[in-house]
Amino acid sequence: MASRSPRATRTKFHRLLPRRRGLRWGLFASCLLLVTAVCAGGFAYARLSGGIRTDETADRTLAAEHGSRPVARAPRAQNILLMGSDIEATKDSQRSDTTMLLHLSADRKRAALVSVPRDLMVDIPACRTWEGERSEPEYAQFNWAFERGGSACAIRTFEDLTGVRVDHHLVVDFTGFEEIVDALGGIDVKVPQRMRVPGGDVVLDKGKQHLDGAQALVFVRGRTGVGDGSDLQRIERQKEFARVMMHHVRQARLLDRPAELYDVLDAVTSSLTADRGLDSLPELGRLAKDVGAVPERRVAVVTVPSVEHPDYWGRYMPVEDQADALFEALREDRALPAHLYNAYDPDNDEL
Repeated sequence: MASRSPRATRTKFHRLLPRRRGLRWGLFASCLLLVTAVCAGGFAYARLSGGIRTDETADRTLAAEHGSRPVARAPRAQNILLMGSDIEATKDSQRSDTTMLLHLSADRKRAALVSVPRDLMVDIPACRTWEGERSEPEYAQFNWAFERGGSACAIRTFEDLTGVRVDHHLVVDFTGFEEIVDALGGIDVKVPQRMRVPGGDVVLDKGKQHLDGAQALVFVRGRTGVGDGSDLQRIERQKEFARVMMHHVRQARLLDRPAELYDVLDAVTSSLTADRGLDSLPELGRLAKDVGAVPERRVAVVTVPSVEHPDYWGRYMPVEDQADALFEALREDRALPAHLYNAYDPDNDEL
């Protein structure tokens, strides 16, 4: 990518911090809570469980590369990489603009949700491509890893960046996202300014409004022409939508309305692709139970600390000391240093 004179390099880290009453769990947590509900209810079990796809290609690839992957330093802790997939008509055009790590501590008393900016410049290793060939290692933006070689390549790139061993992964496609929002009856959000995804027909006006699935996708994906056009700003908007969506799920009391719950669960499970350790309702239910057991105030929600890259216009690089502290805490299953985010409890030194 050609270099341009970058805008004045300045930290965006302060804009990455969640609000005090910000993201609770997000879209993936909503999915897990809903899956737990169906496990408890037990209805339409076979159809819903059968909708989850198993990522066999990634499983084989990662198993073959086992020896070159990081060693888990805290075996009882769990690290689940969550990816949103924009699946086009052909496999070689798949992209993932949303990637988060869900870290559960070994004692299940703490959790962290760590967002990785799609435009973060990283070293992408040689990966098996969609066509079965081998790509060359390259220095490129993070989301190119998924485009090059799917979830396995994204996982290996994340592991090389952080030194954190990924135990499991989940992929949610954006078509499923639309269906989930529609099944919930839409979501009320405050749109910061007029928005439209380039090339799209859906336009959102500024102000509070009720969004259906297609409109919600514009809200969480819109970037060009919105604010400063940065991916970091979009991440904050995704966090806000996740917060509102989670509130809606809780307030709707779906367990009291089985017919509506089924429609939502059908949308959730049919949009999921998982590794062999998370590709069934019981397995997802156990994960959801662990997630739900973590006190809300012990959940850290952060983004990899980043600044504008001096050599690649519009791209980012990690803030080295802050990112290293974050990655080390995840590797060692230690509480994240409080200066990396806005803690829910201001009296805590760390979470």
